[in-house]
Amino acid sequence: MLEGIIEEILIKEEELQERIAQLGEKITNYYNQDDEIVMVCILRGGVMFMADLARKINLPVVLDFMDVTSYEGTTTTGNVRIIKDLEESIGDKHVLIVEDIIDTGLTLKHVINMLKTRNPKSIKVCTLLDKPERRTEKHVEIDWNGFEIPNKFVVGYGLDYEERYRNVPFIFVPKSELYEG
Repeated sequence: MLEGIIEEILIKEEELQERIAQLGEKITNYYNQDDEIVMVCILRGGVMFMADLARKINLPVVLDFMDVTSYEGTTTTGNVRIIKDLEESIGDKHVLIVEDIIDTGLTLKHVINMLKTRNPKSIKVCTLLDKPERRTEKHVEIDWNGFEIPNKFVVGYGLDYEERYRNVPFIFVPKSELYEG
């Protein structure tokens, strides 16, 4: 499946799982046992990360999902569209946004601003990957960050190229021929 398309393995499966366990412990220690926490996964890339992270958080959590996009192919359009909204009410609850990757910060800023209008107790952000070099929204706060990565196109562990390779258990940089074709 991956023969000939990997330029570099950026983060190995073992490194991912070790860091996710650490993030789960930090998040568990931050909240109180009786806090109502809604984990909001930004689809589709965040699904793998949220599933693994939720299992490492030793607190009762509710899982919900939003499908939000600002991309066409590998480039951002600058326009954020909500494709699927939350089903859970977040009023007076702690919201933990779970992202696969924060790039420009545009999508995250839009989601945070929208969720603030629903009166949650708090909004915190946990991302697996952060690309600060690409950040255009400078005032986006990340509370828990798995890995800071260079400005490279990455795939695997939820991240895709044309909806493929999300199921790869590690994160890799594909050969440019794959996406610059």
